[in-house]
Amino acid sequence: MTSADVLLQATPAPPAVLIQIATSIVIFAVVMIIVPLLTVFERKLLGRFQSRYGPNRVGPFGLMQPLADVGKLVFKEHSTPSTGVGWLMTIAPMIAVIAAIGTIAVIPFGPVGAWGDFGLYGIDVSIGLLYFFAFGSFAFYALLLGGWASGSKYSFLGAMRSAAQLISYEVAIGLSLLGVVMTAGSMSLVDIVEAQSGTWFGGGGWFIGPQIVGFLIFLIAGFAETARAPFDLPEADAEIVAGYNTEFGGMRFGSYFLAEYIEVLVISIIAVTIFFGGWHGPGPEWLAPIWVLVKAFFFVFLFVWVRATLPRLRYDQLMSFGWKILLPLATLNVMVTAVLVVLT
Repeated sequence: MTSADVLLQATPAPPAVLIQIATSIVIFAVVMIIVPLLTVFERKLLGRFQSRYGPNRVGPFGLMQPLADVGKLVFKEHSTPSTGVGWLMTIAPMIAVIAAIGTIAVIPFGPVGAWGDFGLYGIDVSIGLLYFFAFGSFAFYALLLGGWASGSKYSFLGAMRSAAQLISYEVAIGLSLLGVVMTAGSMSLVDIVEAQSGTWFGGGGWFIGPQIVGFLIFLIAGFAETARAPFDLPEADAEIVAGYNTEFGGMRFGSYFLAEYIEVLVISIIAVTIFFGGWHGPGPEWLAPIWVLVKAFFFVFLFVWVRATLPRLRYDQLMSFGWKILLPLATLNVMVTAVLVVLT
């Protein structure tokens, strides 16, 4: 045995907690690097959809445009209306960002052993989906407080729309995932991905097949949850200026903007995790996080495509669709799934 071997044996292995903390920090850093790039990705795609160029001035191919946007917002003035509540206008955007970032902790980017003797996720809890819903509901307070604290009727109307929209579609998005929970037998996101480790023809397989109805409900409700077109009624500029963030400027507005894009990425990765096999894909296990991001970018592309294609709904159409179509359909999907699980 050489001296190097003796030294390696004498060096204690880092505690599992420290390894998991380091993994969480790396995942958080990667996501925060990807999110600004999503803004360029979206603006480039919108340009192509509308037969024009997207950002192409700042940096090579316009890739430095997010830095220019952040620089502009940082130096903008933070004004508070005379009828507004300043400290709430400061806290509300922070809540939006915290709620969006908090969900990343339970998203699995790879199994144990993909890049080491640890899982590529922050935490694996048995109530992972409830954790996801809890932070999604927490984001509601950011919009409601921000709109009310602005002291503007347009902001308040936008906040009320946000509250009604989130409550309406939160029920449908919850029921859409209940079928997956019954099929996988767990609410842990890691367990749900592991349950999809089979192939289409040999047991197991992605849940997009047996849960196609639940996936479509989740996808539509996900658009509404993130307040993206055609469900962007809380920010309908033709009706209420900019909704809940009308009176926000500088990095207060930037925080809401950041939270929206994090939520788009989170919803995309959750869809991949629940319905499209998560990290599973051809090739060695170290490709696991790459497969997650590749699949997620397909959904990000879909978000942009829908925004460029579909017009904004009327508010009564938005509410009617949620309560009269999505909710009964999601309930029926749960009942059918329950019967099939019992019979099989």
